[in-house]
Amino acid sequence: MTWWQLSVQSSAAELEQTEDSLLELGAVAITLSDAKDEPLYEPLPGDTPIWQHSIVTGLFTQERSLEALYDGLIQRLPEHQIHSAKKTVVDDQDWSRVHLKYFKPIQCAEKLWVVPSWHEAPDPSAVNIQLDPGLAFGTGGHATTALCLSWLGEHDIQNQSVIDYGCGSGILAIAAFKLGASELHSVDIDPQALVASKENARRNNIDPALLNITLPEDFNSEPVDLLIANILSGPLVGFAPKFSELVKPGGQILLSGILQTQTNDIEKAYLPYFDLDPVCIKEDWIRVSGTRRSSTENNV
Repeated sequence: MTWWQLSVQSSAAELEQTEDSLLELGAVAITLSDAKDEPLYEPLPGDTPIWQHSIVTGLFTQERSLEALYDGLIQRLPEHQIHSAKKTVVDDQDWSRVHLKYFKPIQCAEKLWVVPSWHEAPDPSAVNIQLDPGLAFGTGGHATTALCLSWLGEHDIQNQSVIDYGCGSGILAIAAFKLGASELHSVDIDPQALVASKENARRNNIDPALLNITLPEDFNSEPVDLLIANILSGPLVGFAPKFSELVKPGGQILLSGILQTQTNDIEKAYLPYFDLDPVCIKEDWIRVSGTRRSSTENNV
């Protein structure tokens, strides 16, 4: 079956009106894509972030001609949107296979890979994390996750206790487990993330009970050797005192989800408790790591 497709650029303020115009014409599906190469950050529960400038695309059956649909859209758009309106013929295809082709194995460190389940591991002797795209944040492709995975792959965490705070898909806790950590705590405020973490643990032949996957209100832990948090910079700043209490003296902290422009805020929040390493940069994002000082050495 062949489909008709109409697309138009829209500002955030006009998004609902643009979607309504496509739905009025009979669109069977609406999708949004980024029009200006604008990053979206990991949302908090209940938040639905959108781009300030989107491409809104409607998919249509052939009940009406493509030209009639296009003319109908033009009539509904304000003048400044008309120039961006486009019409396309879309051939039917196996959409699930199209989806899968964009996810390839990712090498995170010399001996650490993230491998989609439908791919063979490029290096069977390496630590290979099987992870499929899903609803929770964290597939290894985003710079913040890649920064954390590369740190884990380059450090010895054998027999260490680890907290993954804001675990998302569970990828960082799974990596830590496969790299030899002996005690794992996976914490997230989003119940969907806990489900994804459990499923991904099973996919990697890990008993989810070994990762202690839990909501923050149910979380309890003695100080650990390593705390990982790949979340937003705002919560990271607020959590600094709490995170310092959750890391043993001499233990390490590993933080990401931070834009370069937010570096000073993070360093200011964590320097009273940790000796920080030089930041590591990937694209527009940074990784902050450091070693917990003893309580007598804290600058507070």
